[in-house]
Amino acid sequence: MSKVSLIRGEERYANVRRSLELLQEEISEGIKDRKRVLMKPNFVTVYRQLAATHVDAVRAVLDVVTKFTDQQITIGEGAAEGPTELGFERYGYYNLEKNYNVRFVDLNKDEGVEVEIFDRNLKPMPVKVARTVMESDFRISVASLKTHDTVIATLALKNMVVGSLCGVPAMQSIHQGYPAINKSLFKLAQIIPPHLSVIDGFEAMEGEGPAMGTLVDMKIALAGTDFLAVDAVGANLIGFDLGDIGYLFYCREAGLGEGDMSKIELVGNASIEECRRKFKSHSTAEAQLGWRVL
Repeated sequence: MSKVSLIRGEERYANVRRSLELLQEEISEGIKDRKRVLMKPNFVTVYRQLAATHVDAVRAVLDVVTKFTDQQITIGEGAAEGPTELGFERYGYYNLEKNYNVRFVDLNKDEGVEVEIFDRNLKPMPVKVARTVMESDFRISVASLKTHDTVIATLALKNMVVGSLCGVPAMQSIHQGYPAINKSLFKLAQIIPPHLSVIDGFEAMEGEGPAMGTLVDMKIALAGTDFLAVDAVGANLIGFDLGDIGYLFYCREAGLGEGDMSKIELVGNASIEECRRKFKSHSTAEAQLGWRVL
């Protein structure tokens, strides 16, 4: 049974840290002997904090993870809108260098490794994934809880796989229609899945996500070492059925993790029922359900 921690509280840093402290045994075992640790925040834009992973969430992850590794941690991201370095600066990430052994990598400028995803005809299409991500042996996704304009919701898995593509053109190229993008995300999930997934839902986003939506005051954090279980809980918390989110549906069917809520062990100080809120979907949500291909 996969374990997911769910914490609700009045402070972002404390929520994220506590969610990880409940998983110390799993984190310790997973990161042991790993040499290339990557932390992947989300900068869909460098111009709006609500759309990006808050530095306090990253700081909380560092404070727990560094108990179990003395390796330098790479914080890698490739912004979809604006220069990645500007995001690191504007959001206060560079200040982390004062207290942690970290380095920053703009994945948009990284050397690429070619993999295959799908074009709009569901035929193989080459795309490059950042070598830093491909060669990392412990990947941490630190995502935000948001609706999405193409795949219903963006959670821990999507943060990892799309932001790891080399450059904005590559990110744009994955948009080959609703059926293709969901199959492509599923394909990438098999190549570069996160080993530790953290979703900061202290301030979430509904409506016109992932960049222009409206703030939802959720005050939660969740985490786990099974990315699908974490994303299943995240989707449930904001009122979506995992079966409607194509890429997660494919991951569940392929057994890449636990997507059955009845088989997920929830730990923490709150229940899903206490925290659940039905989010307003993106205005294109009905059309997005066209990912289904017979």
